[in-house]
Amino acid sequence: MNQDRRTVLGLALLGAVEPLWAMAPGSANGAHAAAQDAAHAQLERALAATVLDPACELASLAVLAIRGGKPVFEGAWGRRRIGATPAQDLPTTSDTLYRIASISKMMTTLGLMRLLEDGKLALDADVSAYLGFTLRNPHFPDRAITLRQLLTHRSSLRDEAGYSFPAGTALRDVLVPGGALHGAGAMWSSKAGPGEYFTYCNLGWGLIGTLMERVTGERFDRLMRRLLLQPLGLEGGYNPSELPPQTLARLATLYRKRTVDTEVWNAAGPWIAQADDTSARAPAAPPGLEHYVIGDNATPFSPTGGLRISARGLGAIMLMLMNGGVHEGQRILKAETLERMFARQWTADGQGGNGDTLNGFFNAWGLGNAQFPDQPGMRLVEGGFDAVGHLGDAYGLRSVFAFDPTRRNGMIVLVGGTSSDPGNQKGRYSALASFEEKVLTGMFRHVIVG
Repeated sequence: MNQDRRTVLGLALLGAVEPLWAMAPGSANGAHAAAQDAAHAQLERALAATVLDPACELASLAVLAIRGGKPVFEGAWGRRRIGATPAQDLPTTSDTLYRIASISKMMTTLGLMRLLEDGKLALDADVSAYLGFTLRNPHFPDRAITLRQLLTHRSSLRDEAGYSFPAGTALRDVLVPGGALHGAGAMWSSKAGPGEYFTYCNLGWGLIGTLMERVTGERFDRLMRRLLLQPLGLEGGYNPSELPPQTLARLATLYRKRTVDTEVWNAAGPWIAQADDTSARAPAAPPGLEHYVIGDNATPFSPTGGLRISARGLGAIMLMLMNGGVHEGQRILKAETLERMFARQWTADGQGGNGDTLNGFFNAWGLGNAQFPDQPGMRLVEGGFDAVGHLGDAYGLRSVFAFDPTRRNGMIVLVGGTSSDPGNQKGRYSALASFEEKVLTGMFRHVIVG
């Protein structure tokens, strides 16, 4: 196990290295420097112990913290690839790429916001005009569905019929009654119409990616590279088969001590690869890509969860958001666009009358972002962190991207797998697992407010 591996390196941008750190640990003077180094060392020990905790061991962990708009800490522990022998293990670093799960939704939304700025889309227009077919919940046929509703999980779409479909499948055949794959219509709520009720829905983001393709004529993975990754000079993407070899070599395999596609856990057993296992072969393109039709179905690239990016890459995006949409002097998004994106759109009423919080994970929402008010039962950290961002959970990956826009404090956490069911590792003050609380609280106390 790669313990206490903390790096103070640069942010890799298009093969170059630009300084990420305004002040590296130990660069201050006198007593302040000593106190700073002691806080960092204490945090490193705590995070290393969390990775090795026998109650729930972590396959890998990469973190990054920002205080007052300046990166102040990054660290990486564990193994991005677990080999048959220790000699075949590959360590995790802060530029290890992960499939970040549902944080991808927020990144997709940033691309969408650029299209809104360009006038290609409107938040409150009927999305049928963009999709090329009429999208209606058959139980509420007179009510249009808008981008705002999709972005806030209030479109009345549901995941019960699935949310990822092979290349060559047209989403209209899934969503429109009478379509070849519509079946009994399980993808539509019969109880709540568009705009009425919050239910977290992955399918909505497949639809968002598809309409982004329709209005640009570009394939989703390449479109997001143009809209978000290239302007910030970041490695990664929604299609690992197109990553260059030097980037692919840093991609983390996601693990669980659980058999694939079952709920059988064995904490004393071996780590079992769940996703992005490149030890034997490079990732293949999505099946059926030769039949792909731009604007029919973007789900093979998973706008909902498929972005591969590093903690450092996410750090660059977080800094851009904190800086009002500007990255290294270049404007990526307008400040007013970000204000619109992070304005509160929905808050749970506490009674379940206006939405399903999924046992407390989702209590407030903006446009494509979760919000974590500094209130009991809603916060990520005990006191002082009023955050916006997103969480992720898929194939063993657990992730957090959260920042306080006012104080310009933020934290990124990427966990590459767990030895035990995270659902059984209940947190003390939130819906998160106890190991997530330990990581977030440790960073917040030691390097943000400490």
